[in-house]
Amino acid sequence: MPRQARLDAPGVLHHVMVRGLERRPIFRDAADRRDFCARVGGLVEATALTVYAWALLPNHAHLLLRTGQRPLARCMRALLTGYAGAFNRRHKRVGHLFQNRYKSIVVEEEPYLLELVRYLHLNPLRAQVVPTLRALDRYPWAGHSALVGYRPCPWQATGAVLRQFGPTSARARRAYRAFVADGIPRGRRPELQGGGLIRSLGGWRAVAGLRRGREAYLGDERVLGSADFVEEVRGTLQAAEPLPGQRRPLADLVGWVCAATACHPTALQQGSRRATVARAREGLAYLALEVYGYTGSAVADLLGVRPSAVYRAAQRGRATRGRWDRLLTPGETKRNIRKQRPV
Repeated sequence: MPRQARLDAPGVLHHVMVRGLERRPIFRDAADRRDFCARVGGLVEATALTVYAWALLPNHAHLLLRTGQRPLARCMRALLTGYAGAFNRRHKRVGHLFQNRYKSIVVEEEPYLLELVRYLHLNPLRAQVVPTLRALDRYPWAGHSALVGYRPCPWQATGAVLRQFGPTSARARRAYRAFVADGIPRGRRPELQGGGLIRSLGGWRAVAGLRRGREAYLGDERVLGSADFVEEVRGTLQAAEPLPGQRRPLADLVGWVCAATACHPTALQQGSRRATVARAREGLAYLALEVYGYTGSAVADLLGVRPSAVYRAAQRGRATRGRWDRLLTPGETKRNIRKQRPV
């Protein structure tokens, strides 16, 4: 199944999850966790993100954040690529650290912001990383300890959350902690994992039985919100799609293949012969030439190579085209794109 496009725009609220490859740990010690937090803090300082809640577990991490002017994909690429490289160097390992792409869910702020703050911060307790709420108050690797005032976290937007609970810090912290305690008996909350209208209709099975009407298409696992919110977000995505006769910019294609191969975009232009970089070049050449109709010269100028090298790379990419065709967004089949290509 083709991967769906990321939903993003400045000021959008996201629940982001990253997981370790094969459920392996992505945090082995406190140094790893400090490094990850420092990188998140750097993005906040650069006004790229606002972080309301976060939790680090041994093999995965959660962030509840709002994007700034920098796209979420760019922020996450900087965070995860930088962290994975440092992790590998620190622990003398090679290879991928994270499982596939990170998962991001666009969130309707009302009523889900505070629900997700609570849900994310209870993750260490549900996973039995800490035994009690009192221990969670002091757990340094989740945003809960900052909200109750035990451990400061300069890059976390604690004030924005606490203002929802009371006029003074003391009253707000007490009310927030009571709110979190009330969530403990609720356990895991599948309704907070995205799906929009689908969650209120009883799951994917119920939606499968809907043959007509707007309910048949208002479920989207990339969105957590009401039916109207799902429709609004998807409408925004459709408005951002290329118009007939337009092509995806080459920069978009570079981003796709680099995300799929865990290759940094600058490596494509540096003549590296590493297998990961070579695969990324082959995917880019195949998509650009054979799917989107770019010339070999245009891609060669981007990569700083001869056009003949681009054509050879496209041939190699064709041999694994199933991998690259999956990167196309919904509605962007090769047949449709070819009809739209400029002549």
